[in-house]
Amino acid sequence: MTAPILFFDSGVGGLSVLAPVAAALPTAPLVYVADNAGFPYGTKTEAEINARVPALLGRLVERYKPQLVVIACNTASTIALATVRAALDLPVVGTVPAIKPAAEASVTRTIGVLGTQATVRQPYVDRLSAEFAADCRVLRHGSAALVQLAEAKLRGEAPDRAAFAAELAGLLDQPGGDAVDTVVLACTHFPLVADELAAAAPRPLTFVDGGAGIARRVVTLLKAAEWPATRSPGVAVFTRDAPEVAALAPALARYGLERTEIL
Repeated sequence: MTAPILFFDSGVGGLSVLAPVAAALPTAPLVYVADNAGFPYGTKTEAEINARVPALLGRLVERYKPQLVVIACNTASTIALATVRAALDLPVVGTVPAIKPAAEASVTRTIGVLGTQATVRQPYVDRLSAEFAADCRVLRHGSAALVQLAEAKLRGEAPDRAAFAAELAGLLDQPGGDAVDTVVLACTHFPLVADELAAAAPRPLTFVDGGAGIARRVVTLLKAAEWPATRSPGVAVFTRDAPEVAALAPALARYGLERTEIL
């Protein structure tokens, strides 16, 4: 049996990373893990993330024996990626804010970074901005509400346009925000509601995320892998049983995750 690719996030946001990888490797076996017992990560401290994520991924790797792990979460990646890589004896691909492509795309040289509170305050974001967007003004806004809105959308709940407009205002109403033309979706939940964000925006904005780049990296790392002729049903794993697990089943099935397990 071919070893799977394991995707890890606090919730369903990592589906925005799974989708381009699945498109690039259409028969690769997939395991998707939502740490709903620890959800949300974006309001946790660095110490909490560093204590939880490496230990949990160690258990998951032992159980599912993947050939590669994708940490499909900006918060976990910007805080714990180095620790996870040191702990696991297999390739680990992280998800970091797509500041480089945003800087390349910006005409006004003013970009926004929309992520969780934990992500936008990380020194990692400072380093990416200095390296790839030194000639840009980089504004940041941390949003816990957008994470919840994305989760609600995948459970089939109707979106609240005013809520999306309020979160964008937190970024665009800052000094200099009127010049923002490109927004980095620096939480994997946010591409799942990119259409809602675009509809609520006061003017046309370009939204950028790292999904395509992660898919290219995974393909490169697994170029020697032999894949089955057809894809087996993917597995969605949750770290606790809860009502949202059943509510998410239709959305998970659309991403090829037809089986559900509780860790």
